[in-house]
Amino acid sequence: MAENGRGAGRSTDNCDEIDATATPRSTGNVSPEDSESEYSRDLRSVLVTSVLNLETLDLDLYRGTHHWVPRTQRLFGGQIVGQALVAAAKSVSDNIYAHSLHCYFVRAGDPKVPVLYQVDRTRDGRSFSVRSVKAIQHGQPILICQASFQMLQPSPVQHQFTMPVVPQPEDLPTVEELIQSYLSKPDLAENAKQGLNKLLANEVPIEIKPVSPPTFYRFAATEPKMVFWVRARGHIGEGNMKLHCCVAAYVSDYAFLSTALMPYPNYRAHFMASLDHSMWFHSTFRSDEWMLYECESPWAGGSRGLVQGRMWRRDGVLAVSCSQEGVLRVKPAKNRSKL
Repeated sequence: MAENGRGAGRSTDNCDEIDATATPRSTGNVSPEDSESEYSRDLRSVLVTSVLNLETLDLDLYRGTHHWVPRTQRLFGGQIVGQALVAAAKSVSDNIYAHSLHCYFVRAGDPKVPVLYQVDRTRDGRSFSVRSVKAIQHGQPILICQASFQMLQPSPVQHQFTMPVVPQPEDLPTVEELIQSYLSKPDLAENAKQGLNKLLANEVPIEIKPVSPPTFYRFAATEPKMVFWVRARGHIGEGNMKLHCCVAAYVSDYAFLSTALMPYPNYRAHFMASLDHSMWFHSTFRSDEWMLYECESPWAGGSRGLVQGRMWRRDGVLAVSCSQEGVLRVKPAKNRSKL
């Protein structure tokens, strides 16, 4: 459980080098000129330089370290999924790309020690390659991941849902800006102030702009649906679709399972952890540009919750679909403060 994504080729030491030189350029989001000018002054994303940068120990064996650890002091599930996909992508040839992954979290991750990633080259076919990855700590698996990669194959059969109509990210404040505005309220309760300051102290390597801030923070009972713009902090660049998929895997687990608790403001999570996590990659995208993450929970019960998500490019293209089930053990909230 974790806190809430080369057959005949070469193995590389840096996550930045799991690229495919023939990867098509992203055609959505914003124009290349606007994108490059926006990011030209930024440092390279810490997701590239640290979080998803695995150390090669041997053939198909890698070691990953930790950047951000949630307050639960269990490893962030998105980090483990993202690093597992990095390890899998290092073992496939340059002309195939991740199209899906399916993971089970089997033990809580220990933030005090690195994670070993052991890759099994399950199958290499003409169009598809399958990899199995074990994430290991203290000699035992904490995550089991199956990832499938496909050679690009055009098809006349194409359809998708319609992207929700929401304000653009330029018209919305970031989570940090929202927290600062709440902290400036003179009547803010002390316990709420302490909680917000802890959130502000988190060095999360992604930037978020909630479409509906009261819904994002669950001040009142709402339908189990949450929508926010998200992107990696810093610059990643085009031409590396494998890496963008790994970053999306990291992003996909952030605040995902908590969507199932939105109808229940009078309860708080006593224990919440991911059980499994699946992703499907549909189209090219850039994870360092704004994407709309639409999360919803169609069911909860039996101390479990099911959540589903869709990541949209700014031009309306559905880029990624996600699904997760997790443990939800709750208890009545006491003295909940309204901001």
